[in-house]
Amino acid sequence: MDGLRLILNVVWFVIHGWLLALAYLLAGLIACLLVVTIPFGIACFRLAGFAALPFGRTTVSAPGSGVGSALGNVLWFLLIGWWLSLLHVLAGVAYCVTIIGIPFGLALFKLALVGLFPLGKRVVDSDAPVTYFRAGATVAAPAR
Repeated sequence: MDGLRLILNVVWFVIHGWLLALAYLLAGLIACLLVVTIPFGIACFRLAGFAALPFGRTTVSAPGSGVGSALGNVLWFLLIGWWLSLLHVLAGVAYCVTIIGIPFGLALFKLALVGLFPLGKRVVDSDAPVTYFRAGATVAAPAR
């Protein structure tokens, strides 16, 4: 993790990342009390880790997630996902009002997308763009 991501994650966690993660963990524990809703609890645990430290990470579709994940996502969307995403979007807009809050607003928009349909997703590390590492390294030697 580079320095900027570390700083953003620390500031995010101190401001409200811990509260979001705690809320998702609590929701996951409640969902795991019933046997039927254990997949939703696991999705809440995954969202808790992502909500705690969102910078430098992204979500991708998990291989092998099939009809069960699709049906679970529809049920999640109808019961929880739409209002959860709405809250993330409203908070993201509030953060984007200030220039300093724009990165945090974008992270909330990212959480809103994951909050709509979390089943069948994995949280993975995202790499910085290649040009970030190789800026100026593509200059070729003069031809002879």
